[in-house]
Amino acid sequence: MKNKDRMVSMETKIKAKVTLTGGMQFVGQAGSDHAIVLDTVPAFGGHNSGLKPYDLFLVGLVGCTAMDAISILRKKRQHVTRFQVEAEAEQAKTFPKVFTRIHVTYRIEGYNINPNAVKRAIELSESVYCPAYATLSKTATITNDFKIVELAQESEKYPSEKEKPV
Repeated sequence: MKNKDRMVSMETKIKAKVTLTGGMQFVGQAGSDHAIVLDTVPAFGGHNSGLKPYDLFLVGLVGCTAMDAISILRKKRQHVTRFQVEAEAEQAKTFPKVFTRIHVTYRIEGYNINPNAVKRAIELSESVYCPAYATLSKTATITNDFKIVELAQESEKYPSEKEKPV
């Protein structure tokens, strides 16, 4: 496939590191040098002061697909005023407790949003652009749905009661 050939030829290296700051708390950094606090629950020696490393997989997935989808929706000139992506996952019961199922929900608010444009943006993210999706789909079945909240008029600050699940 042409896209897969292009992806292989554009392979890059990304470095990441974590530094222990105390207990089970670490500060993690990757490619961009932005930092994130990692920790675990007290039962495992942590203070619950940051995301658990495993949580980062889901944050990475929803962040990746959200950036792809909103970029595509903007190119399609969709008037999105609020965009949120959530994921809920199930893990295997035995170690290494990989994700087995992930459900992603996209919530789009705006004016005159075309459901077909939303569907296509999600499809492109999942099938072409999002490396987090490509990686996690090796062990998990990933499903999705989306909800469009159509705002009645541009001056309206809050969504109308009319929510269209699609």
